[in-house]
Amino acid sequence: MARSTASTRGLTEGVIWKQLLAYFFPILFGTFFQQLYNTADAMIVGQFVGKQALAAVGGATGTLVNFIVNLFVGLSSGTTVIVAQLYGAGEHKRVGDAVHTSLALAITAGFGMTVVSLLLARPALTAMGTPEDVMPYALTYLRTVLLGVVPSFLYNMGSGVLRAVGDTKRPLYFLIAACLTNIVLDLILVAGLGMGVFGAALATILSQALSAVLTLLCLAGSGACYRFEPAKLRFTKGMLGGVLRVGIPAGLQSNMYSISNIIIQTCINSFGTDTMAAWTAHGKIDGFFWMIMGAFGISITAFAGQNFGARKYDRIRKSVRDCLIFSAITALVIGGLYYGFAGPLQRIFTSDEAVLAIGRQIVGLTVPFYFTYICIEIMAGAIRGCGEAMPPMLMVAGGVCVLRIVWIAVMLSFHRQLSTVLVSYPLSWAVTSVIFVVYYLRGNWLKRCIKKSFGSQEEEAKA
Repeated sequence: MARSTASTRGLTEGVIWKQLLAYFFPILFGTFFQQLYNTADAMIVGQFVGKQALAAVGGATGTLVNFIVNLFVGLSSGTTVIVAQLYGAGEHKRVGDAVHTSLALAITAGFGMTVVSLLLARPALTAMGTPEDVMPYALTYLRTVLLGVVPSFLYNMGSGVLRAVGDTKRPLYFLIAACLTNIVLDLILVAGLGMGVFGAALATILSQALSAVLTLLCLAGSGACYRFEPAKLRFTKGMLGGVLRVGIPAGLQSNMYSISNIIIQTCINSFGTDTMAAWTAHGKIDGFFWMIMGAFGISITAFAGQNFGARKYDRIRKSVRDCLIFSAITALVIGGLYYGFAGPLQRIFTSDEAVLAIGRQIVGLTVPFYFTYICIEIMAGAIRGCGEAMPPMLMVAGGVCVLRIVWIAVMLSFHRQLSTVLVSYPLSWAVTSVIFVVYYLRGNWLKRCIKKSFGSQEEEAKA
């Protein structure tokens, strides 16, 4: 395998913690703006339409949309890993094959998912126990947003390529443009023209289309090995399997959270519209913590991928250590701020006192325990970046999805309270983190990745 040249080293040289932060912050700001334009829908709809619309935009539809998006974000992480490893190893021709295969996958799978999701929208909302007063809003919002699936997937695949080669700034700029567009359109369509949840959904898909176009134009205008040429858009033999081998488990891992959240959302729905609205408002604020964790996860995945391709294994271990420190500090600071200012923050979305009271309960039972989650994101990202994606997915499936479902199925029958549902979050975070720590320290995963990729006992010894 070709070794990295000076022009392709990217994340394989320099002070690790400085490089991680330099890579992390543009991703963070990008995900911040992505979260901001999702939050803008909820804020404007909640204030100008009502709490039923607020419940629809977030609670009733949010988990279903996230389920779809997470699958393709996971697939894009497969692209990030493959491109980062090839780029770190200096294999330029294969980088181009990976780019065009990934974009072809985004288009074909995106169209397929759009059709299936539109057909299943009403049955899914009904199965989740969406209240009758929320259903019309939820169905309108969900069906409209689903029309933007392909642009969303194209943006995620394209930005995954850029981040894999160390370019985190341009995906940030594209998201800023999309965010500002979404907010302006929200104000025009919802507050100005009174188009309700349909206007909010239309604003979202138009802004997603803008980010996709900007990303593709950026790739098409590049003179580097990752340049996008429409005539080369096809599935390359062997490359699709590599992307799917990492991407599908990563997508399924993300959707382990979504599956458990859909079940939890069904429980939340059963407590009524006020609880749904409170859960939606909390989710929009809570999402800022998860976007930071996600940015750390993307950073460590790309960092590990490039250094694995360059065969610099010690840098992978050190990057995990530094990333764990940064994320622990983040969890304590963000958790403390949200816990302390929960009331004013939730009033941004609603002034209904019953909703706010439920919101305070949600915060008290989940936010102080953010720190128990960090090992899952960082260690899973590092392991996946080196090419081993199935074990992290299985650990998340057991520790998060199965544990939460079992907890709710058993405990809710004895104690039917919102608090019973909420406790499942810190419980599952703590248990899964312990599993990841044991696997990371004793799983011998790095040597398996080396043997699979390089087949060299000498390389294994370096690990």
